[in-house]
Amino acid sequence: MFELLKTNGKARRGVFTCAHGTVQTPVFMNVGTQGAIKGALSAEDLENIRTQVELSNTYHLHLRPGDKLVREMGGLHRFMTWDGPILTDSGGFQVFSLSSLRKIKEEGVYFASHIDGRKIFMGPEESMQIQSNLGSDICMAFDECVENPAPYEYVKQSCERTLRWLIRCKEENARLNALPDTVNPQQMLWGINQGGTYADLRIWHMKEIAKLDLPGYAIGGLAVGEPAETMYEIIEAVEPYMPVNKTRYLMGVGTPTNIIEGVARGVDFFDCVMPARNARHAKLFTWQGAINLKNAKYERDERPIDPECDCPVCRRYSRSYLRHLFKAEEMLAMRLSVMHNLYFYNHLMERIRDAIDNDTFDAFRAEYSPRLDQRI
Repeated sequence: MFELLKTNGKARRGVFTCAHGTVQTPVFMNVGTQGAIKGALSAEDLENIRTQVELSNTYHLHLRPGDKLVREMGGLHRFMTWDGPILTDSGGFQVFSLSSLRKIKEEGVYFASHIDGRKIFMGPEESMQIQSNLGSDICMAFDECVENPAPYEYVKQSCERTLRWLIRCKEENARLNALPDTVNPQQMLWGINQGGTYADLRIWHMKEIAKLDLPGYAIGGLAVGEPAETMYEIIEAVEPYMPVNKTRYLMGVGTPTNIIEGVARGVDFFDCVMPARNARHAKLFTWQGAINLKNAKYERDERPIDPECDCPVCRRYSRSYLRHLFKAEEMLAMRLSVMHNLYFYNHLMERIRDAIDNDTFDAFRAEYSPRLDQRI
């Protein structure tokens, strides 16, 4: 499932294998919330920009088109014609993001649909069943993502409940994988570490979920309002208690600098909607820092988005043309910009892997961690 090839400080270089392929780590997962990347990228586009893993959302696909329909269509891989690995989150983040529309109880969470208000219940078993219907390679445990900061006693109770939910997830995942008609009987369950910004709760929770011997573990509940330095401190506190021979996933993170710093602290997997979201608003990443293509100074700029980039967009189009597309509100502006930003992230991970392979990660981090945090 996961082979750790080498380390460079705490930075890890590995290979993860699942039913739909092999993944070189560290890796950034491209987020297709509803089975598609926002910005009109197809599965073919994902292949062209060197995507290794696609990530989709359990809660949203449950609402539409419905996970049972996806199952009838052969599972999410066949439905969206993507042959590579897929990770599905559990719906746990919506416990945080839809806080005004939900009620948490021991059995699970009661939601009101953000689409039409209809009542929905999702607990550990339901989350596992939905993800099994989707047929993803990696299914995430159902958890509660608490806001930061939150009262200590509430976070403690939430951690304890999330642990109980994880035990139920493991039992249901094993049951579903053993059924003769399961879409993907090799689906792997990864646990999620919670604990807010309290290091002692994080450590306790990580120790407890590590006892369940799952194929992978995630650090959740970060990048939800706390300063970046606090996030780094929590990763540093948790990392020593994460199994060395299992994949490590930092959920919902982040900027290029966040990713470099996460790798430096021992993380293997990342995901974030931010690069695609920023691209749809003309905020693009380059190897010299971020640019806003709507700025007037790019009106007659014949250069590509990034002269150092060899993505399909930079090989063909100018900043001037892309700026025109944004000003004219043409859909092509978003499509090309999202394609560039996701390619940039995928290429960033390639360069990180090369640096670890060549024992030059510290130098890479020293140069690019501050540079990529700049706005030009």
